[in-house]
Amino acid sequence: MITALKTRLTFWQLWNMSFGFFGIQFGFALQNANTSRIFSTLGAAPDDLPLFWLAAPVTGLLVQPIIGYLSDNTWHPFWGRRRPFFFAGAILATIALFLMPNSTALWMAVAVLWLMDASINISMEPFRAFVGDKLNSEQQTAGFAMQTFFIGCGAVIASLLPTMFSEIFNVSNSAANGMIPDSVRYSFYIGGFIFLVSVMWTVFTTSEFPPQNLETFRSERKASGGFLKGFKEIIGGFGKMPKTMVQLAYVQFFSWVALFSMWIYTTSAIADNVYKTTDAQSPAFQDAGNYVGTMFAVYSGVSALAAFLLPVLARATSRKFVHMICLIIGGISLASIFLITEKEWLLLPMIGVGIAWASILTMPYSILAGSLPPEKMGYFMGVFNFFIVIPQIVSGLLLGYVTTHFFSGHTVKTLMLGGFCMILAGLLTLFVKDVAGEVKDVVPAPH
Repeated sequence: MITALKTRLTFWQLWNMSFGFFGIQFGFALQNANTSRIFSTLGAAPDDLPLFWLAAPVTGLLVQPIIGYLSDNTWHPFWGRRRPFFFAGAILATIALFLMPNSTALWMAVAVLWLMDASINISMEPFRAFVGDKLNSEQQTAGFAMQTFFIGCGAVIASLLPTMFSEIFNVSNSAANGMIPDSVRYSFYIGGFIFLVSVMWTVFTTSEFPPQNLETFRSERKASGGFLKGFKEIIGGFGKMPKTMVQLAYVQFFSWVALFSMWIYTTSAIADNVYKTTDAQSPAFQDAGNYVGTMFAVYSGVSALAAFLLPVLARATSRKFVHMICLIIGGISLASIFLITEKEWLLLPMIGVGIAWASILTMPYSILAGSLPPEKMGYFMGVFNFFIVIPQIVSGLLLGYVTTHFFSGHTVKTLMLGGFCMILAGLLTLFVKDVAGEVKDVVPAPH
């Protein structure tokens, strides 16, 4: 379905096609670092946080394969195949980012989380297929690494914004009367603006390949029987997953259980274990929330730097070996937070988490892309993301129970459990078969 000839792209062409991920991750980072804080400020108990977070993975479960399928079967002379979804998602995500910090009740914040996560996924999901569309096998790892670089950069700035507003610009960081602090509200406003501008940059600076035979494409789309038949195809496609995809699914499952536990519980864990408070409306808890933003900025910054190193290491060894080592380092680092009671030491384990995060965003997709048919790239990338959202759903249903009944409400122990899950994910990487073999290329130098 895609033109047979894929020319080698320059550094700046890779830059333009990936720049939208800067805004996408800006939105995700604000969501990951502040959602539990917002929920807690509005009255959510720690045990209930995983259940409220279910909105995000359930939305992804519904949206990602559908958007992937639709983008595979879309072509417009101006907008192309994937860019209409970039555009629509950016508009909706911007609206959600402006609404989230203005939530006045817990139910409202949960509802907006549904909208925000769905919108971000509409933009994000086709970006993964975008790399497979535009780049040959030699440049695909470089393409995913460039995305990871922008993910890291966006996350660093977004995670630091509440702290910057409160400490540099003296914006209020207090949760008076259960209201969202101004430092958080202004951060989300800026995030909405940056999300829109970044995605629009990619939309208007990057072209797409038309289907190799446009008439054949239109005939196949017409004969597909519409969305209902397409939905049946989406469901039926699970039995046709490539073997490599099935093997990676186990790795993804335990990787994302670890990440989800970190995003849900780091604020309450640090508040309890380091700041010695469980009162979500206390100044100490809000200070802990800001410091968690700094911690997340560190791991995101490390991931941005590591993104360009990983292809080099993968070329010297193998992609799955690099992924295994990175996950083990990340798992040990996440588990070690349990031992830390002084905030100055909390940044150290975030270095290891950042190395793992870079690999999670790069290596599985690079390994997978080499085993997928080009005409179904969007669909299978969407299905693959099921193995991101399913562990999040499982975590949302079980982590609250585990934390209460096994860890006596100490969420820092839940972080340690997440670290062990990431180590297990690393060991499971040994059983993955990388069809495309060793990486043959790295990100080209600017010119």
